Amino acid sequence: MRSQQSYKDSETGKLYLVPTPIGNLNDMTFRAIQTLKDVDLIAAEDTRQSKKLTNHFEIETRLTSYHEHNKEGSGLKLLDRLREGQNIALISDAGMPAISDPGYELVSACVEENIPVIPLPGANAAITALIASGLPTQHFYYYGFLPRQKKERKNELNQLKSIPSPVLFYEAPHRLKEMLKAILEVLGNREIIIARELTKKYEEFIRGSAEEVLEWCEKNEIRGEFCVIVDGGTDEPIQEEQWWENLSLQAHVEHYVNEGMKSKEAIKQVSTERELPKRDVYQAYHVES
Repeated sequence: MRSQQSYKDSETGKLYLVPTPIGNLNDMTFRAIQTLKDVDLIAAEDTRQSKKLTNHFEIETRLTSYHEHNKEGSGLKLLDRLREGQNIALISDAGMPAISDPGYELVSACVEENIPVIPLPGANAAITALIASGLPTQHFYYYGFLPRQKKERKNELNQLKSIPSPVLFYEAPHRLKEMLKAILEVLGNREIIIARELTKKYEEFIRGSAEEVLEWCEKNEIRGEFCVIVDGGTDEPIQEEQWWENLSLQAHVEHYVNEGMKSKEAIKQVSTERELPKRDVYQAYHVES
């Protein structure tokens, strides 16, 4: 067990996870701005995009690239700097770093080496969309981006089918129609909310059944990154009937004995299948029979 006291002096540097606005720059917090000014280095998903942010808030801290395609090599360099005592802020293009964005591996490596990881609160597109969706918010399941391949996407949706709470996805505009078709096919005509351009001038929510939202996509130009929230499933999971349910314990054991098992092996098999102690099965077969 290890304890992290985030604001005590440390022999190493500290990794700050700093959320950035998902659209409206006014959503940047005072603390986030000050943190980006105070650290020694900012690791950014796209330095060109992040430069717009740092210029706007007159943040002069140097930027370095840390993204999906260079995270292994870049991550090692960042760890070296942290070990030397430098403080680093990790940001993504928009929203919370490490949520459907690079960051998990770096955070994990820091935790492993007892380098303090300090998260700042801030914007997240999926939660922002959820609270305005009109669907229940007490419980929800965050998924992120579905696989791009049709078969893999269908398999993942099948896994999500029985979740009773709203499920939160992200999707790119050029894949939205295919995603909605897959949802309609696998999950049925559930209520769906899609949100785009959150916090920006052209923010828009489309609410309706899967069929209605898909029809909207067919008739309108699809622009912007999308949050897709799908209402949870209402069907109770179907319990498969076991072939042995109508057999007594004795008959269940005798079935395997007749197939050639020794009684000891048959008792073990029956106890596993019925999730019963072996002594109970033994008692029913040897003593009560």
